[in-house]
Amino acid sequence: MLKATLKWRLEFKPENLRWDDIASEAQTGKIYRSNYKDKLGRTVLVMRPSCQNTKSTKGQIKYLVYCMENAIVNLDDEQEQMVWLIDFHGFNISHISLKVTKETAHVLQDHYPERLGLAILYDAPKVFEPFWKVAKPFLEPKTTKKVKFVYSHDPNSNKMMEDLFETSQLEIAFGGKGSGGGFDINEYAERMREDDKKLAAFWMMVKDYYCHHPESGTEEPPGVLCLDTTNSGSDSDAEKASSVAAAAADNNGEEASVAGDDIFKLPTQHE
Repeated sequence: MLKATLKWRLEFKPENLRWDDIASEAQTGKIYRSNYKDKLGRTVLVMRPSCQNTKSTKGQIKYLVYCMENAIVNLDDEQEQMVWLIDFHGFNISHISLKVTKETAHVLQDHYPERLGLAILYDAPKVFEPFWKVAKPFLEPKTTKKVKFVYSHDPNSNKMMEDLFETSQLEIAFGGKGSGGGFDINEYAERMREDDKKLAAFWMMVKDYYCHHPESGTEEPPGVLCLDTTNSGSDSDAEKASSVAAAAADNNGEEASVAGDDIFKLPTQHE
């Protein structure tokens, strides 16, 4: 899985995705990173299937990957997982695609293993049940266990939400007392563009790490890989960082130290 994931990153180039590449998919707020985290410091991705606004599987998966990368960069220190909060308000079966669901499961389980800590399906209607029965086999058992059906009328569900989130921050749509759930695309676009800068800086750090830690797997001389400070933060820097990681996997096989998850948890300071 490691080598396949690193090669996928080289081909898909998720680290090169920027807001302007996926802005058309984001217009309705069908997926967005909330401005709060759960009590464990996990990033929260809010998903609203009823806000689906496109038909392209490729475009929808590209946007999902962008959101995953963004969520990872915004995790608290020492935290490696995120939460998905899925709001079924206004949902009908035309809002989801089995093809997109299968591809989502593939990307999540094969290329972001263990990144999902919990998926909360909030007030899923009866009409969703047949779809869930068809989609569930695409999920690995360990992923299925992370899926929780939560209902606003159920006291146990409400207790679980209170244990997980600060109700003062949680949207009203999920039983909280925070924002009414209004999605402002202009404000969100500004947030994401700032995060794009953060992501570019992160990939600079990855590249810099392998410059100074050649024992991590690459056989390239450190001088070839060191940061070009005159072009710092460029997309080519990010691509080179992924190339270094892929080379490590090719050299060391499944024992390479650059695991799919660990690539996002490198030290921020050199030894």
